Amino acid sequence: MQTIVKEMSAFISYIKDSIEELKNNVSWTPRQELQRLVIIVMLFSVIFSIVIWGADSVLSEVVGFYFQLING
Repeated sequence: MQTIVKEMSAFISYIKDSIEELKNNVSWTPRQELQRLVIIVMLFSVIFSIVIWGADSVLSEVVGFYFQLING
């Protein structure tokens, strides 16, 4: 039973130390910069998705055309 209490105490101490480190030692990105970077990532994701969709569509047409040629 004492082992469980020691383990729980160690776990709670670990959580408290982690929270303290997050509050005092971590350098957080300013909110405005974070919002700007999120918008950039979202735009890049949309653009990249459109490019991949376009490439997939073109390759699908090319493969379909190729199979029409070989099948007559």
